Amino acid sequence: MEKFSLLQKERFKYKPKLPAIFVHQKGLQAIEGEKTESVADQTFVRKLFPETYGLPLITFEKSNTLSTEPMNVGVILSGGQAPGGHNVISGLYDGLKAMNPKNRLYGFLGGPSGLIENVYKELTGDIIDAYRNTGGFDIIGSGRTKLEKVEQFDKGLKNLKALKIKALVIIGGDDSNTNAGILAEYYKKIDAGVQIIGCPKTIDGDLKNERIEISFGFDTATKVYSELIGNIARDALSAKKYWHFIKLMGRSASHIALECGLKTQPNITLISEEVEEKGLTLLDIVENIANIIVTRADKGENFGVVLIPEGLIEFIPEMKQLIQELNEVMAQKAADLEKTEKQEEKRALVAAALSEKAVSLYNSLPKNIADQLIMDRDPHGNVQVSRIETEKLLIDMVREKLKALKEKGVYKGKFSAQNHFFGYEGRCAAPSNFDADYAYALGYTAAALITTGKTGYMASVRNLTAPASEWVPEGVPLTMMMNIERRQGEDKAVIRKALVDLKAKPFKTLEQNRDLWAVTASYLYPGPIQYFGPESVTDQQTETLKLEHK
Repeated sequence: MEKFSLLQKERFKYKPKLPAIFVHQKGLQAIEGEKTESVADQTFVRKLFPETYGLPLITFEKSNTLSTEPMNVGVILSGGQAPGGHNVISGLYDGLKAMNPKNRLYGFLGGPSGLIENVYKELTGDIIDAYRNTGGFDIIGSGRTKLEKVEQFDKGLKNLKALKIKALVIIGGDDSNTNAGILAEYYKKIDAGVQIIGCPKTIDGDLKNERIEISFGFDTATKVYSELIGNIARDALSAKKYWHFIKLMGRSASHIALECGLKTQPNITLISEEVEEKGLTLLDIVENIANIIVTRADKGENFGVVLIPEGLIEFIPEMKQLIQELNEVMAQKAADLEKTEKQEEKRALVAAALSEKAVSLYNSLPKNIADQLIMDRDPHGNVQVSRIETEKLLIDMVREKLKALKEKGVYKGKFSAQNHFFGYEGRCAAPSNFDADYAYALGYTAAALITTGKTGYMASVRNLTAPASEWVPEGVPLTMMMNIERRQGEDKAVIRKALVDLKAKPFKTLEQNRDLWAVTASYLYPGPIQYFGPESVTDQQTETLKLEHK
């Protein structure tokens, strides 16, 4: 059997485009810009990061001076997969070799745990070439071990020193890059001689700010999901008998749902941030969906498509308060819950520690949802919302609402629903041309930050709606993106997640069209990602990015 598919073989040949600054350069010098401050809680964050707080923004200029001192560099893939991870590593490798052919790259296997346990392999040209422009993180694997304890830092440092590694690149989301910032601070404090650089990864799209326009992987994942949504919408229009409730990844923000909504124009796109701002209850959401179903039924259209953000349930104010209390209770009662086997006893144990309002809501939920809310938290102390079947909950509640409306003579249609959850389908897809280029440029930028001696920075590439030659690579201090949040019962400095801006053009565009899309079949069918053909098709960017730049 062939080891590589025909598409893989063709994608190996693709040459990612680079910012002009990185093309045919003899050397680079870092240009320091303005000193920075954290996005919030400046006094608290400064106190926690005395060595790396207030660093300047970094841009680059060409230099005739080559770095002649060879160095070893390490790289870690951290957290969930995102299309483009292999190209970040390819860009990092090529950037290091361009600056000094004797530079060497080591990959720690299985995520941050590979650093602690000293499990690694050298990434040579032959290995890198077999993964260029491919999806997944399987070149070295990933993991969710958190780097937050001094013992971990010291053990990791010992392993780095043994390999004579001078710099470590951590490719991850906001939590992984928060840990990168903590590690950079500690190594700087003890003068360890190891630089730490982060790269922005997450398909959720919530690692973005004034200096980070988008995280790699978001473009590809939303194109994959939009293809599937378009296929389902076409099926709904053909069969004319199903309402499809589609849950999409996006635990902490609704960027994926918004982007897919703009790409496919379904009847309903729920946006968690809007639900929270308007203070909508679960019943409010159900009534809004039911009203649209009734309106379409009156036109003889008993079908439609609903998009639901994965984290919706955490944004409903009453549910958010409940989950916050549950998080505190579960942190305090962890030992007791561990000993308890029966679900009804676990529910009773948790309910006994809730406030009167919270316990009333908790006891009113279906047992399966109540159980899902008290499942084990993820490594960051968050409820695992992907395991909460919000789409099924809404279907059941909408069905009951429509039943009541039918009894009143208000609803005369027929309601049949199908539920879907699109998540893993998009995380390891072969990267789009945009993500292949962008991720590669991020890797090159990380190499530039390393060879110019920087630590405590995230690689950034801006001006992304322009041709790649006009993209602007930068270094953004990790502490600049931090604020203080409550995690596992403690106040901690973390990189702030970016929520959907309800005043910005992407959401406003959805808002302006939602009434029309609700009652008509205005569906768009994006089809599969195109890797070959006219650039107007192959290099198209996300609707979100285009609208934000407008």
